[in-house]
Amino acid sequence: MKIIVTGSLGHISHPLVEKLTGAKHDVTVISSNAVRTAEIEALGAKCAVGSVSDLAFVTETFKAADAVYTMVPPTFAASDWKQHIASVGKIYAQAIAAAGVKNVVNLSSMGAHMPVGCGPVSGLYHVEQALNALEGVNVKHLRPGFFFYNFMANIGMIKHAGIIGGNYGAGAKLVLANPADIADAAAEELLSLSFTGKSIRYIVSDEKTTDEVASILGESIGKPDLKWVDFTDEATMGGMMQSGVPEDIAKNYTELGNAMRVGGMDSDYKANKPAHFGKTKFEAFAPVFAAAYSQQQ
Repeated sequence: MKIIVTGSLGHISHPLVEKLTGAKHDVTVISSNAVRTAEIEALGAKCAVGSVSDLAFVTETFKAADAVYTMVPPTFAASDWKQHIASVGKIYAQAIAAAGVKNVVNLSSMGAHMPVGCGPVSGLYHVEQALNALEGVNVKHLRPGFFFYNFMANIGMIKHAGIIGGNYGAGAKLVLANPADIADAAAEELLSLSFTGKSIRYIVSDEKTTDEVASILGESIGKPDLKWVDFTDEATMGGMMQSGVPEDIAKNYTELGNAMRVGGMDSDYKANKPAHFGKTKFEAFAPVFAAAYSQQQ
């Protein structure tokens, strides 16, 4: 099969490409950075250099594909993050229709049932809607939980304040996903193409309370007394902006945390919880976190 993968060689796309080329499929990876070409080709794939915001480029790259894996690359440069995410979804939908693609595996997120109030994930709601409007196209939306790697953003807080925290609510249980488990699910869907119509698949590796997260990560870095601190939305927003995060991005992340706290973000997940979790427990991420922690000043 000819399969197009967006997302360059990120935490999900890299292992996904390895699985697809390992199964002897014709894989093209879209990357905005020509420097990644050699690395992509070393995996046995082709590299298409361009922007996913360029409709003509995406359409041309999607032509003759049996399936595409879509994801919206993260960016801090957009002045309106939700609108940017929605606009890339619209471009994907237009390109899929024009190129005649019939099968799509789309990286979305838990909470994408919320058109408003869920930060950047509400942008992914509009991506899902754009793809769902396509006639005669099979679409599988992957909705993972909170990425393990998101906790890397807390390293500076731990080093400089001796705490870890967020505005998710005191003692909140977090639904977590490891990128490798997401890649496994995406590969399974793309290699089998057994899905029809429009459908959703939740991907979860583990569930941990915020206190458990603090304990596990603290032990890994030699700080067994590390505590999780529950922040207000105002403190969360202010802290990010003081760290140089653009205002719109800070607003969206604060809104995301609020959605996790009040329960709206995981409501559809709870109603459609998968029978099986991914293979990677959160404890397996701790050494990865510790290695990153030791390297950061």
